Amino acid sequence: MVSQATRIAMIGGGMGGLTAAIALTRIAGVQVTVFEQASRLGEVGAGVTVAPNAARVLDRLGVLEKIRRVGAVPDGHGVYLDAMGNLVTDAAWEDSGRQYRNIGMYRPDLIDALAGEVDPDTVRLGHRLTSVETLDSGVRVEFDNGVQEVFDAVVGADGIHSVVRKAVGQHPEPVYSGYLVYRGVVDASRLPDDWPMISQVWMGNSRHFMCYPLQQRKLFNFVAGIPSDRPLHGPWSGPAEVSELAAEFAGDGWDPRLQRFIGAIEKTFWWGLFDHEPLTNWSRGPITLLGDAAHTMLPHQGQGVNQAIEDSMALATFLAAAESTADIPEAFRRYTAVRMQRTAILQNGSRRAGAMFDAQYEFANLEKRDADIRVGRDFRRSAVFDYDAQKVAEQALNRFRRTPVA
Repeated sequence: MVSQATRIAMIGGGMGGLTAAIALTRIAGVQVTVFEQASRLGEVGAGVTVAPNAARVLDRLGVLEKIRRVGAVPDGHGVYLDAMGNLVTDAAWEDSGRQYRNIGMYRPDLIDALAGEVDPDTVRLGHRLTSVETLDSGVRVEFDNGVQEVFDAVVGADGIHSVVRKAVGQHPEPVYSGYLVYRGVVDASRLPDDWPMISQVWMGNSRHFMCYPLQQRKLFNFVAGIPSDRPLHGPWSGPAEVSELAAEFAGDGWDPRLQRFIGAIEKTFWWGLFDHEPLTNWSRGPITLLGDAAHTMLPHQGQGVNQAIEDSMALATFLAAAESTADIPEAFRRYTAVRMQRTAILQNGSRRAGAMFDAQYEFANLEKRDADIRVGRDFRRSAVFDYDAQKVAEQALNRFRRTPVA
């Protein structure tokens, strides 16, 4: 194992960066300094799902129960519905062993829960990264406030507009999906008393609407996908009028229950949906990427944050096997080799899921769309939710150790 004096710079204090800081500290035993450009740790006030594959990681890091206490576990399976609310299929949001289930999380609550597990003295706020430079020994990072510091390695968890990504020679072009989403939360007390405490997705007329409970069922998250070219002609996100959203799901062709939910919304904002093609590399020497910086994906499979959490466990496992700082580049290469295929599959799968929800391309045939969604239920369990990031990394380590170096 690398020395406990090994110093790692974590660029980004979001959900991925904080989880990685916890994992690298507890599993690899290194010193992690988290640099966040904002003046405080926080997230946009909307929802995110901690899926079973990420819950498994958080359990092993010792933080799952804390997250469950501030989240919302649904009453049972979610449902996919047509525009009028007729059942297409249920959605099994659990792993095969039924040990882990989806947890709906208010993003600020998840950040607070993770930040509480990180030594506050190791978090530096108001640090916007401007450059990363590999030296003969270590990596120098520089910030717009003039601070410079040298670390043994750098992990870029700095999101879709990553500065660290450029340091590994990756410059992906953003790909616009043709859709924006309206997002926000609703006070659950504004909904009917018998509103189901599960995830629900309505699909119709080339758009979809999803909602699910958060914060011990005090809030409901909502995400509505709408075709639009607005993000191509200006900002990628901004505030929106609830009336804009309501107009997209108005009329006799939509479930009155959905319209009742939209009537309870007091505030929303819009966000253009962009991703990028899978990268060809995540690491260069003692520099590597994690989360959206490595694999920005559309939100339709709910796996963006969850893949960052998987990354954290894999990275910590490979780094723990390094014997000295000289072995860090090899640890990062192994991490990259194991994680790139997994996340590329889910990047493409998220695009496909969006096409299904919105009846695009081959899914304009609704019979095919509905059949594929039904089949996808069991696929999600086996291929996504049952995935054990730590076990996969340990198995890969054993293979690498048996492979002679040329």
